[in-house]
Amino acid sequence: MDKKNALRAGALAAGTTLMMLLMSSPALAVTPDDGDDPGQGLSVIETLGLYVVAPIGLFLLIAGLVWVLDGSTDRQPKAKSKAKTKAAVKAS
Repeated sequence: MDKKNALRAGALAAGTTLMMLLMSSPALAVTPDDGDDPGQGLSVIETLGLYVVAPIGLFLLIAGLVWVLDGSTDRQPKAKSKAKTKAAVKAS
């Protein structure tokens, strides 16, 4: 019985994958749409600056502003309470 269910699941997965591949048409991506006016491509330096350096810089800027403008004065970790628990009181 397990073989039959596995075969059925495999056939369903294969059929679904095949239908998705047939329905998608990557060949149509070659033909430009009306109104397309692509510009010049980006160089490697421009791409790295736009997609790597700029997000890291924005993150550091925001983190720095939060750190500098934070008005909290309580920076020390709180000391643990030395109160005895109920189990410790019963044991003594």
